[in-house]
Amino acid sequence: MAKRVQLVLNQDISKLGKSGDLVEVAPGYARNYLLPQKMATHVTPGILRQVERRRELERLRQLELKQQATEQKAALEQVAAYIVAKQLGENGTIFGTVTAQDVADVIKANTNQEVDRRGITVPDIGKLGTYEAEIKLHSEVTAKINVQVIPS
Repeated sequence: MAKRVQLVLNQDISKLGKSGDLVEVAPGYARNYLLPQKMATHVTPGILRQVERRRELERLRQLELKQQATEQKAALEQVAAYIVAKQLGENGTIFGTVTAQDVADVIKANTNQEVDRRGITVPDIGKLGTYEAEIKLHSEVTAKINVQVIPS
């Protein structure tokens, strides 16, 4: 079997890797596709140093993002309950449901912090009461907040 070739990717390639990744591929794939298309370059000691430097910078950036998410989590969890006012129907049920956008708007109003609504997980809320919602701030940081539904 032929020897594998080490390359550094210049752009993201599905099922192979992201830009800057060090990959091993078949020599024909490298020679006939990746190198002519300028999707990858051969590995040299200088390029290896550049890859390591990029990885270190990315690691530091991820640490900074995690630190910011941890600080935001502490600020969000300081509030006892975020209050959402909804119109009431019969038997104490509410019209519609409490959505992630409703929770994001209440957080913005109370704390002046932007929270991405796509990271908010709200349980099915159909009645008045207090519920727990989760907010994914980072891949490793999740905040749990109380959402209190009151009549408007």
